[in-house]
Amino acid sequence: MSEVNQNVPIRVSVIDDDPMICQAMSLILTDYSSGRIHVVSTSTDGASAVERARDEHPDVVLMDIAMPGMDGIKSTRAMRALARPPHVLMLTSLSPSNTVERAVEAGAEGFISKTDAPEDIIRRVLGVCLGNPQFNAASQRQLIGDLSSQRPRSRRDEARAMLDALPEREREAVILAAEGYTNAEIAARMFISERTAKAHLSSASDKLSMGRVQMARLVERADLPARL
Repeated sequence: MSEVNQNVPIRVSVIDDDPMICQAMSLILTDYSSGRIHVVSTSTDGASAVERARDEHPDVVLMDIAMPGMDGIKSTRAMRALARPPHVLMLTSLSPSNTVERAVEAGAEGFISKTDAPEDIIRRVLGVCLGNPQFNAASQRQLIGDLSSQRPRSRRDEARAMLDALPEREREAVILAAEGYTNAEIAARMFISERTAKAHLSSASDKLSMGRVQMARLVERADLPARL
């Protein structure tokens, strides 16, 4: 979205399936912002919130995560796809595992806890309009933890995808080679000639741009299920 005019109140929408939370956040934003924030609307479900944002063009949306129907993650993604997308700050009291990472991937630029002090909430709304991500200490810790735990898994999935892209027979030859079998032993196990086994490995090597040792490490990283 375009830069917010500091002489004009920031337009904010509050989305939460609990009407009491919507009311409380609206009061905080209005009473503690000294006129710098104007609440344009509140909604109790994601789908209607997206439609209202399409018409109202809020600068910032405070988005609850756990909502029936279209949850906060899906709603954030839909908001960010609008022609005039608002900044989105996730409004939450709990942070289930992977929530922060999923929200960031959907386009959220920060988190606000429903228990944050009013001054902190105002500061985060103003800050996100200046282009500054707004993550409290809890969400930062979770994001770092999620990324750290996801890294081995994504490396494994990447390795599996590379192996799955090979023709079936080439993939089988690469896996056998990684298990330490010679070309002759690979040929015997696959009921092919040694020359064909060598050709399979050579073709896989070209496709992957890897030598035999690198392909063995790729198989190791893929951590494939044990074969029967």
